[in-house]
Amino acid sequence: MDKILVTTALPYANGPIHLGHLAGCYLPADVYVRYQRLRKRNCIHIGGTDENGVPITIKAEQEGKTPREIVDYYHKTIKESFAKFGIKFDNFSRTSIPLHYKTSQDFFLNLHGKGYIVPKIQKQFFCPRCQRFLPDRYVEGTCPYCGSEGARGDQCDECGKWLEPLDLKNPRCKLCGSTPVYRKTKQWFFRLDLLEPRLKEWLVSKRDWKENVRSFTLGWIKQGLKPRAITRDISWGIPVPLPEANGKVLYVWFDNVIGYISSTKEWAQKLGEPEKWRDYWFSQDTRLVHFIGKDNIVFHAINWPAMLMAHGEFILPSQIPANEFLTIEAKQMSTSRNWAIWLDDYLDRFPPDPLRYVLASNAPERSDSNFTWDGYRMKTNNELVGTFGNLVNRTLQFINSYMGGKIPEKSSLQAADMEVLNKINEKKKEVGDAYENFSPKRATEKFMELAREGNRYFDYSKPWELRKNDRERLSTVIWLATSLIANLGVMAEPVIPFTAEKIKNFLGIKHWEWDDVVGEIINQGAQLGKTEILFKPVSRGKIVLERRKMMGNIIRFSEFEALDLRIAEIKGAERIEGTDKLIKLLVDTGGDTRDLVAGIGNVYEPEELIGKKIVVLLNLEPKKIRGVESRGMLLAAVHDGKPVLLTVDADVPPGCVVS
Repeated sequence: MDKILVTTALPYANGPIHLGHLAGCYLPADVYVRYQRLRKRNCIHIGGTDENGVPITIKAEQEGKTPREIVDYYHKTIKESFAKFGIKFDNFSRTSIPLHYKTSQDFFLNLHGKGYIVPKIQKQFFCPRCQRFLPDRYVEGTCPYCGSEGARGDQCDECGKWLEPLDLKNPRCKLCGSTPVYRKTKQWFFRLDLLEPRLKEWLVSKRDWKENVRSFTLGWIKQGLKPRAITRDISWGIPVPLPEANGKVLYVWFDNVIGYISSTKEWAQKLGEPEKWRDYWFSQDTRLVHFIGKDNIVFHAINWPAMLMAHGEFILPSQIPANEFLTIEAKQMSTSRNWAIWLDDYLDRFPPDPLRYVLASNAPERSDSNFTWDGYRMKTNNELVGTFGNLVNRTLQFINSYMGGKIPEKSSLQAADMEVLNKINEKKKEVGDAYENFSPKRATEKFMELAREGNRYFDYSKPWELRKNDRERLSTVIWLATSLIANLGVMAEPVIPFTAEKIKNFLGIKHWEWDDVVGEIINQGAQLGKTEILFKPVSRGKIVLERRKMMGNIIRFSEFEALDLRIAEIKGAERIEGTDKLIKLLVDTGGDTRDLVAGIGNVYEPEELIGKKIVVLLNLEPKKIRGVESRGMLLAAVHDGKPVLLTVDADVPPGCVVS
């Protein structure tokens, strides 16, 4: 294996990056690439944003903008967020650039010329109200397999089944909600069925793939492959390069994966070697690794290899280490319901490395995993601060306080020292194997075990006592602790690179490599650089605030503006028979009178309420209580467990808006 070409799924440029994206593919890919570079291997990381197709047009229509405005904004946002989080790409491209258009059209024509792409008249949904054909993602309905509501016309996110719009039960137009009708249109289909035998043989041979990926893919192909439409009736995208296909564009999942090739071409052009991309894509010495999330397995393990086979020149994927899903606070992530943690939002308040560590140590490698803010706080405070950071801080503080700020020189080694040196080499191999086998989770376990070993050694050696009576032994102990820290920095760099860079600067190390010998990684007698605390603990209050934000206890100003709060005058009041607390109120809200039911009868008598000016929430869903329809809610404070009405201190008329 001479070269490694790593790609990450191209995120749609219609929204920011969230934790599910990071845990699914972007962080595992970055960890893997950083490790390969520490090993001085020829590895490049290719990415970009997916800027064509229905997801972009839907977002543009929702925001009243052009597709170009949408993709320009989110490409910039996504690229900046990745950089701040430490995700490094050799090239981060876009699928809306001319180079990608030409690459995709050439690919299409190659397959078309070989008979793998054929035209076919098909039924397609048409919305009479919107007066347009509806591509798959413009149609929603009930999944015919699992019964889940909100399945899209291309895929059900709940069960993962690949769908056609006509498969959906109770279909509706995503834009206007009306029921679409069938109309005939010509589309071009990729003959997956012709490639099924070869594809199946290739998939069966991939015994070193993650079991979740291999089983899912083989299970899918057993159902039999059918021709798949690869063109759409929309205005935004790559035009189909055929005279008879005027007005058609390539399906986003056809051109999306070709973006890996066009991004590599762009990388080569930027290097000034425009043909260098061929050294990777046409060479059997290249290991092609696609990092993706679970929901992209079908397209990368079936569609894409079939496209490459049909083309005939390109290498096939060596590995597709897809991860499962990440849930947030035990709930499935949903961008439409805003149940997500957005990367750019996180980075406004927290540093990147703690999140990188928490996601890596809890990665959904074999099954779904769950992110909680409490778990984030515990891992940060107990492991990064209390274990890893504690070892670094106490060792370097000792050097600064008692050894003139210089890394000491070792003398003779004792059995305890040799045990630690052996442990460093042992853990380095275990961590390296974990990275090589796409398991950042296991890697974090192993390098954190070494950090615990370092703390035990420090405590066992008692340098605070050696300082008083054995300076020679003290030098060896601190030299070994410092060597361990340096090696720990190397091992942890793929996961927490900003922290590793700090350790380098603390120890005055210009660069390090994975295979550096334990004792030679630090410079004896070298002056320490400026040191600081590696990690800051996360307060409970900060986590409570984040959880409240997730749960909706903190609202946006636009949400507050949606509340219709008015001054109302109580015109009538009577107890509801059979209850002690419930009082039926007749209130004048300025525009109408309505009934409210309030549980204030244990504090107020009905007659004393008449004439009071109170604050009422009007646009609350009506609710029937003891046979009375309550159309709103009065506002009250609670003092000593009893309600206290909110009133006004001026004579204002009913209907005045509270803002």
